[in-house]
Amino acid sequence: MADESRFFDAFPNWLRALADDAVALGGLLGAESTPLTARRALAGGLNYLFKSLDLVPDGIDDIGYLDDAFVVRLAARDALAQEGARTADLKGTLERLAADVDTIKDFLGDDFPRLEAYVKTLAKGAARGRTVDDIVDKSDVRKEFVVDIQAFAKGYQAPSFNRDEKTLVKMRSFLNSRLPTA
Repeated sequence: MADESRFFDAFPNWLRALADDAVALGGLLGAESTPLTARRALAGGLNYLFKSLDLVPDGIDDIGYLDDAFVVRLAARDALAQEGARTADLKGTLERLAADVDTIKDFLGDDFPRLEAYVKTLAKGAARGRTVDDIVDKSDVRKEFVVDIQAFAKGYQAPSFNRDEKTLVKMRSFLNSRLPTA
């Protein structure tokens, strides 16, 4: 098991930054210069914010949005891996978020590949009646989606994060029980 203090430092910061991270990724998603394959990864990760049944229900104190923070980081990493995504206007935000993926991997251990696989399936998913294909392929839907991301960010209030071992156990337990198995 990794040094738990690392998670107590990172996770509250990720929760506080979730709205800003979502808006930044939404801006990249809306940019015509963003490659389609990178848009697909971003749209899947950002659409997760609007899923009514996500891995950890948003109303759960301490950890309700932590899964969302995990997903946007993995989506950023996946977008960064796409051809053409290492341009200067994309690189900074994507690299910053992707750099956190190792912390998620250390936190989840053997369950990390299940989360990775789950995030990849989000590119085929839908939320609020919007598929990722619609978001990526239809500029009017994408613009509307970016506006919804901005509205999410405006209304988002970062939950407190209890720096207690039980909080980490609770998060691991939720993900372990809810992530699909192969």
